Amino acid sequence: MKRTSALLLASALVAALTTFTTTAPAAADGPSCGATVLKDDGTPWVCTFADEFDGNALDRTKWTPQETGVGGLSGGGTDCWVDNPNTIAVNAGTLKLTSRQYPWPILCKNPRGGNYVTQYISGSVTTRGAFEQTYGRWEIRAKFGNAQATTGTQSALWLYPSKHTYGDWPASGEIDIAEYYSKYTDRAIPVIHYNRADTEDKSHTDYRCLIWQPWQFHTYTLVWTPTDIVISIDGQECIDHKISAAAPLTGSAPFDQPFVTNLTQTLGMGQNPFDPATTPLPQQTQVDYVRVWS
Repeated sequence: MKRTSALLLASALVAALTTFTTTAPAAADGPSCGATVLKDDGTPWVCTFADEFDGNALDRTKWTPQETGVGGLSGGGTDCWVDNPNTIAVNAGTLKLTSRQYPWPILCKNPRGGNYVTQYISGSVTTRGAFEQTYGRWEIRAKFGNAQATTGTQSALWLYPSKHTYGDWPASGEIDIAEYYSKYTDRAIPVIHYNRADTEDKSHTDYRCLIWQPWQFHTYTLVWTPTDIVISIDGQECIDHKISAAAPLTGSAPFDQPFVTNLTQTLGMGQNPFDPATTPLPQQTQVDYVRVWS
């Protein structure tokens, strides 16, 4: 999810990488992803990152709040992403990212696009500087806000390159495991952004990734290999995409570089515009856990 735009994700995984779980315990000397997850060939995925959000504060050894005033990211200039307990909190076993109205207008400083005044704030976190990975398996259990079928809020579980090795967005890629637009209450949309060889379209998605009540907890899974990107929701494959970039890139590029993991709650834009008169606030994305394997 490019946070001054939006969308993307998908891909494929051959049977050799199809997974299932066992009750075998995870290794005790590293991060714990719960039950061991095996590939079809019987070899285990190795847990590389895990956060169960069981404490009472954001673990800042794993996550950094994304602030508009630092990185310039926001929901299209409607809200301001801030590091604030009202927008980013951990309690009762979940990470809570919230979009809400501030008591008074604030000046949102944006080093990329210029400062602006807004009365709306939102929360987003990233593993940038703490964890990045190329290829592997991501599993995120989350639920999105319920805006009563009105436009105006947006959530995303997304991966972004730690460096723009191949150029500015979308040339270096982006993987949106799931994006939720409050206008579409029956689906979570995965999107993969890059310059594709088979089309001038810079995004690959599947709008048919239907789920029952996105505002309830669902499990979103990404399996990313050198050839494919596969997204599943509650164990059901949603999108299977074979990586094929436009020249001069070849092979797995641009998806052969380390990506960071981001979790975002923001206000809508584009075809899902925020309207203070009709969009109910606050809106919240809750994340039960994030687990990553290599």
